[in-house]
Amino acid sequence: MGNGIGGSKKKAKIMKVNGETFKLKVPATATDVLKDYPAGYVLLESKTVKRYGVRAPELEPGEEIRPGKTYFLLEMPKFPEPRTRRSRSVVYRSGAEERLDGLMLRRQKSSALEMVSGSGLGLGSGTGSDSVRVRLRIPKAQMVKMMRESKDEGEVTERIVDLCLQKSRSSNNGSQSVFSH
Repeated sequence: MGNGIGGSKKKAKIMKVNGETFKLKVPATATDVLKDYPAGYVLLESKTVKRYGVRAPELEPGEEIRPGKTYFLLEMPKFPEPRTRRSRSVVYRSGAEERLDGLMLRRQKSSALEMVSGSGLGLGSGTGSDSVRVRLRIPKAQMVKMMRESKDEGEVTERIVDLCLQKSRSSNNGSQSVFSH
């Protein structure tokens, strides 16, 4: 049995990722530890790492380091900043009828733009700036027939555009439109 004189622990243990440890005399703050390391390094308490894992909160720069505790000194990975999404932060203080009218006006504007852009079918140089995407419903048998009768992709494209123009002309006369919205 013997007599043991116990003293309070006056140092905190700091462990790096590579396993290297060093002891730090307290009182000290997280800033005292982090000042020797580049930006991106953080100090985590071992108990929080054990409890929360990767989501453990880091010590604030002015937070005191407690004696007898173990801390981890880690370099946090740098993630690319996400692009900010633009959103409208308009508070609608109108009734449902006004909101519905606004939606109808927006729909009318967009359909008017589709009509304007749909008039030129993008048969230009093919740079992409003058092209327009059109959705058609063509029976599979008719599509296979056009592909068999054509020599190459360009001729198939011409036949599809001709078909589209014929259908749009007939839709102006009262029949169903080829374009789907």
